[in-house]
Amino acid sequence: MPIPYDIPEVLDRREGPHGEVVLRRHGDRLEIIANGCFLMDTSDGRSERRLVDAARDALAGRERPDVLIGGLGVGFSLAHAAADPRWGRITVVEREHAIVEWHRDGPLAALSAQALSDPRTEIVETDLVAHVNETSDTYDALCLDIDNGPDWTVTDGNGNLYREAGLASCARVLRPGGVLAVWSAQPSPEFEGTLRNAGFQQVRTEEIPVARGVPDVVHLAISPG
Repeated sequence: MPIPYDIPEVLDRREGPHGEVVLRRHGDRLEIIANGCFLMDTSDGRSERRLVDAARDALAGRERPDVLIGGLGVGFSLAHAAADPRWGRITVVEREHAIVEWHRDGPLAALSAQALSDPRTEIVETDLVAHVNETSDTYDALCLDIDNGPDWTVTDGNGNLYREAGLASCARVLRPGGVLAVWSAQPSPEFEGTLRNAGFQQVRTEEIPVARGVPDVVHLAISPG
């Protein structure tokens, strides 16, 4: 007897400046696919939440720190930050207009509506690499989740972020003693070395158990100065 196959339902498909982005429903979860590459879904979220908490914990009790979240995704990181009154300003940088729309009045609104209405929250629609190169704003924490990791980027241009020049831009927008937290689907010893070469201190990698498969990780580093 054939086993029923659960075929994902495409809810929206957009062609943007960085290629195709798709929102689909697969059983009881929503998934975001970019250029055919699975990014994330709504099945768990513990590693995205830990990304935010690990950055906050590394700030050692700094009062009302400002955080930049790189990548809106399915909204776990934003929702978790907004649920924590200890954060100050919460800036989310997202380059895909479609993803922002899915959160404002689409299928992902149920996850993020309260966070989006929080007066601390600001959504900036731009490329993260460009933002850290160009902005005059500074932050206490950068929580970056725009790729599947430093060694597995969604688009080629994102790779610049994980090299010394890109990390120098991250350090530029971090206040002295600020923390850089980078989510990854797997550890990257090479990236740890690049962080150290770029002048970051207290570089470490924290594993986060997930429901299925190998643990996710968060790379953590403290800005110089």
